[in-house]
Amino acid sequence: MMTSTMFFSGFVVCLLVSSFTIGVIILVKKIFNLHLTAKGHYNLWFLLLLSLTFPFIPIQLLPVTDLMSFWDSRSPLESQTVPSAEHSLVQTNWIQDITVSVDRYDLALLNNIFFFIWISGMFVIAVFTLMAWFKIRRIKKHTHSLTNKELLLLFECCKQKLKISRPIIAGESSLVKTPMTFGLFKTYVVLPLHFDQWLSEKDIEYIFLHELNHYKYKDFSINYLMVIFQILYWFNPLVWLAFRRMRLDREIACDAAILNSLDERSYEEYGNTIIQFVHKASRARTLDLANHLNGSKKQIKTRIEKIAYFKSETKLLRWKSAAIFIFAGIFVAGQAPFIPVMAQEDNSYRFKHDNVIYEDLGDYFAGFDGSFVLYDKEAGQYYIHNKDQSTLRVSPNSTYKIYSALLGLETGTITDENSAVKWNGLKYPIDSWNADQDLTSAMRNSVTWYFQNLDRQVQPDTIQAFLDRIGYGNHDMSGGIKEYWLESSLKISPVEQVLLLQAFYTNQFGFKEENIQTVKDAIKLEGKDGSILSGKTGTGTVNGKNINGWFIGYVESEQNTYFFATNIQNKDQSYGSKAVEITLSILKQKGIY
Repeated sequence: MMTSTMFFSGFVVCLLVSSFTIGVIILVKKIFNLHLTAKGHYNLWFLLLLSLTFPFIPIQLLPVTDLMSFWDSRSPLESQTVPSAEHSLVQTNWIQDITVSVDRYDLALLNNIFFFIWISGMFVIAVFTLMAWFKIRRIKKHTHSLTNKELLLLFECCKQKLKISRPIIAGESSLVKTPMTFGLFKTYVVLPLHFDQWLSEKDIEYIFLHELNHYKYKDFSINYLMVIFQILYWFNPLVWLAFRRMRLDREIACDAAILNSLDERSYEEYGNTIIQFVHKASRARTLDLANHLNGSKKQIKTRIEKIAYFKSETKLLRWKSAAIFIFAGIFVAGQAPFIPVMAQEDNSYRFKHDNVIYEDLGDYFAGFDGSFVLYDKEAGQYYIHNKDQSTLRVSPNSTYKIYSALLGLETGTITDENSAVKWNGLKYPIDSWNADQDLTSAMRNSVTWYFQNLDRQVQPDTIQAFLDRIGYGNHDMSGGIKEYWLESSLKISPVEQVLLLQAFYTNQFGFKEENIQTVKDAIKLEGKDGSILSGKTGTGTVNGKNINGWFIGYVESEQNTYFFATNIQNKDQSYGSKAVEITLSILKQKGIY
């Protein structure tokens, strides 16, 4: 997901997912504060760690419902109609490029800028993390293992009390001022130098229990995971605040675990042990890779208050805490099905069909990113070149005029007998546009103003309902009534173009048959050897650059009908006429036309 070409949408998804989850966790903690154990408060933050992975999970691994795509569970309906070879071919010299340029902001540049900023921020945070790692290595080198047999025996007793059998190094160092635990594979519990001279044996026992509890619950492994997410989500201050609170809740949970094993008379002693480190320097911000006994004075105050009012946790409280965690987990996990929609902005179609042959036709597409999709109606077989590009949604441009014409006929805006629209008098750069038009001439000359006029008469709500009814691409009209299909918000993939052509051809939508036939007549192109070629080209021109070329249509014969869609893209040579050239070459090679 996080590539430079679509980074901005990924950035927004990460921001929304992380912020939403943090909000949910804080709300649950607030509402159910008295019904959660100390460990329960801490465990809720693991839901945040889970949700932070969602935007980085491959789309196909997420539990996305098939309803996200209108056609996923549908099989193309077969028509029993056999086309006649006797057609009136109304278009001559139809292989031409008729397009006008639209002005658009360079979103690729914006994506690249955001991507660079994100990478730069990650690099800076990673440098600080590396510095923390080197600091821990330095502490390791200056750590001397404990030699006091009584303290070593006490340490082993504490390990046994917590049922820890693996070897752990207990030591002291002049580089630390507060007890800390670190190390993924070789664990160290490090105390300040000469700590036994100013701490009582009971204080030391509490410290050992505290640090060993961190080891028992693998808290330093969680530290590394949190740091990774802080690097990835450095741009969201809520993530930083949430992790700060998570670390505090972890210390409170650790305190509670120890208090649950002590009698009430020992609570005050344990609290006093922590207070002894208040005057010590607060931990360095670079030491998030380690667990430590103290923190900021504000955090110490919160922990002491929790200790002062601590009550042993009942079994009922633990059950309620578990139930709340499950409830919150289901709620947070509910985001997963919606992430592909947000992440890809409907930029990809999820195509499922049993009979698909993927073939390499790259020689025909030299110099282009492109795809060719063919459907053999008789065999029920798809042939697809470039699987990824075949499901990538891009602007339909003039290929949409097939459906614009159908909508105009269905709403009565035009009829087969009366489809004339007067020229508005504006001078267009294409001579054939500067005249009155009917549906046939407007389709032949790809007169954009004619179909824009139909849209204005039909009205947006009706158009939106039509797009939803036929499942046209991403259904998105947000680009405005004038340009939504011209390198704007409305997008469709080559696979969807073929699916729609089948549905149009066999009238799966249940429109008036005479209107379907009128549009079919308008898009007839030529015929040879008993076969009829129908279709529509489209060229997307942005800021004077031809970036998106289309040719969609079908070939009819007495024996079969073949539906096809070709899309090509590059920086400035992607014409509809080039898409026609590629398509005809492939159809000829396959013996279809």
